[in-house]
Amino acid sequence: MNNILLLNGPNLNLLGQREPEIYGHKDLNEIENDLKNIASNYGSTLEAFQSNSESDLVNNIQDKSENTDFIIINPGGFTHTSVAIRDAILAVAIPFIEIHISNIYSREAFRKESYFSDIAVGTISGLGFKGYELAVLAAIDFLNKES
Repeated sequence: MNNILLLNGPNLNLLGQREPEIYGHKDLNEIENDLKNIASNYGSTLEAFQSNSESDLVNNIQDKSENTDFIIINPGGFTHTSVAIRDAILAVAIPFIEIHISNIYSREAFRKESYFSDIAVGTISGLGFKGYELAVLAAIDFLNKES
């Protein structure tokens, strides 16, 4: 059984309330439950963690590294600022997909720069909540090919 860790960065706890014209109306709990069901249907587990704190995300990556086969991360605003999260992912050497609900390349100039894209297995941006589902399926496919 493969273990997938879903990480969500700052302000993603406000999904469903925050700028619904950009981020939609589903809340984070609904997304996480949907993804857990998808993973389970394919014989995998998915554990979810969200924090507005960079250090909490770094600690979670490190703490969960022994039992995690793949990471899906929406770093939120840390996409453009966090060398610490990038270094934590590199240190544990777990493959990952970077995901964004909105198309970061069609937004403000500073959002077009990511500290994660160049080290990710892949990136998904601009497909709304469907991007999370695609990331889970891609992670499972990646892990099945690796075994």
